[in-house]
Amino acid sequence: MMQTVILMVALVLLVLTLPGTIELLLLTFAAVLLPKRQLPNAEANAALPRLAVVMPAHNEASGIAACVANLNASLQLAPECQLVVIADNCSDNTAALAEAAGARVLVRHSESQRGKGFALDYAFKLLLAEPFAGFIVVDADSRVDAEFVRRFQIAFAQGQQAVQCRYRIANPEASRRARLLYIAWLAFNELRLLGREKLGVSVGILGNGFGLSRTVLEAVPYEAGSIAEDMEYHLRLVDAGYQVRFIDDVKVLSDAPNQSANAAVQRSRWEGGRFRLMAEHIPSLFVGVLQGKSRLLEPLAELLLLPLAFHVLLLLLTLVMPVAWLQIYALAALALVAGHVLLAINIGGGGMADFKALATVPFYILWKLTLMPSLWRNARRNAQWQRTDREGL
Repeated sequence: MMQTVILMVALVLLVLTLPGTIELLLLTFAAVLLPKRQLPNAEANAALPRLAVVMPAHNEASGIAACVANLNASLQLAPECQLVVIADNCSDNTAALAEAAGARVLVRHSESQRGKGFALDYAFKLLLAEPFAGFIVVDADSRVDAEFVRRFQIAFAQGQQAVQCRYRIANPEASRRARLLYIAWLAFNELRLLGREKLGVSVGILGNGFGLSRTVLEAVPYEAGSIAEDMEYHLRLVDAGYQVRFIDDVKVLSDAPNQSANAAVQRSRWEGGRFRLMAEHIPSLFVGVLQGKSRLLEPLAELLLLPLAFHVLLLLLTLVMPVAWLQIYALAALALVAGHVLLAINIGGGGMADFKALATVPFYILWKLTLMPSLWRNARRNAQWQRTDREGL
């Protein structure tokens, strides 16, 4: 009887971790071993398209002016493009400060539809009436490279319909937790996207630093209202036959919250939204794959891969199961995770501070476990857009 229980638990752990392990294996080796795919060259005399940089902002008065100034510096290299701030359900003077800093401002108020996805959909539908060839989304707490806007123009001129750039934490030195989040983002936002790009599948949308053409938005409106609206919309894009490409030579940066309470709110909302998306979409994606929609296989695998902290925790539980073959699998899978993270640090240009921070991973996993109640609450409902406080950095 006990042996049967042990075997059943072992099989459950295997089912929960094996898809994610395979996903990590494929993306890691693709990023290292496969050649980089080249985008087609734009015609030498082709005019670069006019783009709108759309910045959703909710109560961002403390930093909106600096963010607008940073984007305006990038727009100097793309004079036909325009920055549009969508001040969404703000109770402060975000709109006035953004306009004073030089941005065009749209103001939106809705008690029933509150969230970043609703704000973007509102802005896109208004701006599609104007002669913009495409749109770039940048969060209101971000900074970008000087070549950022022009690089998106070139990608659209090359015929790309949807693109995502590198997305990094700007302040890894702020705290131990910020350093670990920085490392996690190097894996999630860069290494895995590079692997997908080399495999020739859609790389995904990260919610910040992505671009969509007019063609895409007319075919697939940005109607995504969950807290994980970026992933939700990406699933619809792939289902409609579109592929997001990776622009790996420019980046957008955003500060991680330094205070523990703020970091907890941010993580529980993000990962709670992801778990809700998993529950809602994994069954339909699985059915789509069975029906022959092979393009849905990688998005399904991505959802089946749990956040690394939980993936590692389940692998550690697998390791202590008294089943020899399962222990071998768990050791190999944990080694793969370690290699994946180390490679991400290397590709991201990390240094000794990043490697030293890995020693604190057990404490980070324990902290993540304390978030389970709030994560569960966010997984059960669509959380409203809530600005993450970053003061004290």
